[in-house]
Amino acid sequence: MTSPLPEPAPSRMTVLISGNGTNLQALIDACSSNLLPSTSITRVISNRKGAFGLKRAENAGIPTTYHNLLTYKRRYNGTEDTTPTPGDAADTVARAAYDADLASILLADNPDLVVCAGWMHILTNSFLNPLSAARIPVINLHPALPGEFDGANAIARAYAAFQEGRIKRTGAMIHYVVRDVDRGQPIVVREVGMREGETLEGLEERIHAVEHELIVKGTGMALARLWEGREREKDEAEAKESTTSP
Repeated sequence: MTSPLPEPAPSRMTVLISGNGTNLQALIDACSSNLLPSTSITRVISNRKGAFGLKRAENAGIPTTYHNLLTYKRRYNGTEDTTPTPGDAADTVARAAYDADLASILLADNPDLVVCAGWMHILTNSFLNPLSAARIPVINLHPALPGEFDGANAIARAYAAFQEGRIKRTGAMIHYVVRDVDRGQPIVVREVGMREGETLEGLEERIHAVEHELIVKGTGMALARLWEGREREKDEAEAKESTTSP
């Protein structure tokens, strides 16, 4: 007789968004099904007040937070322009303070994982270092293949490259977040072939459909790796303790 599979460990995740929240909705739906069993979303955080994803979270009974970069820009350099300005000391300080407070908000909920699902803000070490110290992985959805079209407007840039005859496929991935934008270790990758005569809107629609599947799969894989690592560390600690006990 086959032994039943062990129940998945209860997992808590925080989701960061900036827009409509269709990928957030995919996660909400997955948490209510067997796709992400024993998983709950502790909080949804948006850097845009009008993000419809906040409404999706509220409809699902999930706590929400609006974390506004403008407040920090006004405080440190007297501007309401949220565009990054490399080399501007005041901008660097404002973004570091914003990210440090974002980390504090997130750590207060004690999640196991952070998922960036359409989060349009580059995370600095002021955010990443506290999360790393707390051993909370951060993962991101990016609509491109590893090493291709890092950063914003990836689908449009891939579409333009296809029109110029430079590529024949693009894709999407879930990856771990590091300081270098969209350069973290991939967790799961899916190629999407280009089609002659297709509009940019058509390509966007196909990639978004892939994203909705991939964010659930990648989140599940990240959580599985997380708990496997914790179990391995626990076993190693117990083994070490047993060898040192009199």
